[in-house]
Amino acid sequence: MTQDHRTHDTTRIDDTRIRAVRPLITPALLQEWLPASNEAQALVESSRAAISRVLHGQDDRLIVVVGPCSIHDHDQAMDYARQLHAEALRLSGELLVVMRVYFEKPRTTVGWKGYINDPHLDGSFAINEGLELARRLLLDVVGLGLPVGTEFLDLLSPQFIADLVSWGAIGARTTESQSHRQLASGLSCPVGFKNGTDGGVKVASDAIQAAQASHSFMGMTKMGQAAIFETRGNDDCHVILRGGKQPNYGAADVEAACTMLRNAGLREQVMVDLSHANSSKQHRRQIEVAEDLARQIAGGEQRITGVMIESHLDEGRQDIVPGQPLRHGVSVTDACISLAQTRPVLDGLARAVRTRRARA
Repeated sequence: MTQDHRTHDTTRIDDTRIRAVRPLITPALLQEWLPASNEAQALVESSRAAISRVLHGQDDRLIVVVGPCSIHDHDQAMDYARQLHAEALRLSGELLVVMRVYFEKPRTTVGWKGYINDPHLDGSFAINEGLELARRLLLDVVGLGLPVGTEFLDLLSPQFIADLVSWGAIGARTTESQSHRQLASGLSCPVGFKNGTDGGVKVASDAIQAAQASHSFMGMTKMGQAAIFETRGNDDCHVILRGGKQPNYGAADVEAACTMLRNAGLREQVMVDLSHANSSKQHRRQIEVAEDLARQIAGGEQRITGVMIESHLDEGRQDIVPGQPLRHGVSVTDACISLAQTRPVLDGLARAVRTRRARA
């Protein structure tokens, strides 16, 4: 049987719904343009190690991942970072503060997908520019001496920015995803898996077990080439309670989650997201949730190892409306408490840690 070496037309069956294909910058080139300084590398390395010590019970401080629901403006993010850094230094004996710097937003249907995907907030999808702006912001925040945390949503974007990230999250919509569990198994930072959107914790427990194992999967190298990655597994993974059909931050919820983790042979520890379903999507309720957690911690609860807080320069949220200027320092995704409202929350959590420490 002879082989036909003529070029075949596959346009009738291949890429029939692709409108355009544009070039993507390589991670290696972006990192050459915007390299991490020795000081930045040292900060990332030391903060990752500090978070790991908390997760392994060697440090009794509380991890606090706090910051805007999403980043949409460099200067406003840096204004927030400078003020947060002062609080992080003031409370460093009790709190290990990590700034929430989220660039990618999962959408239930459609909407603005984040700073990397659409940095101009206008549907122009200048992704190459978004990757550059995201990396530049991370370098500036880390340059202050403040570690950063982010959600890993896209499977390729970590190659561009993950070297600057001290803590990562896998969201409720992707915790059950095999690809994200494999990704977490190879990430260099500690990773938190959120419980499912229905409130189920087992998917997060399963995700931790999967991420602790080694995996082989297809991906893209920093030089932009397709490759097969083989991972060692990540022993710095943990559960994030974010609520579901009802809140799950109470003492009974913490006990139930830890019982499930113990039965799975995992460390009994949780981080609690004050926002999302735990605050019933009412941003000011984050303050009440924090007070409840502070009481649990002050009462001696050792298994609460961290919290997440959605906080911006000013409280509330706003819509992106074409032709209409945005209010300064207000979230364009989920509503946040203000930095002024955040400071007393941090103080309350720090007092709780001191009380827990005195009881030990």
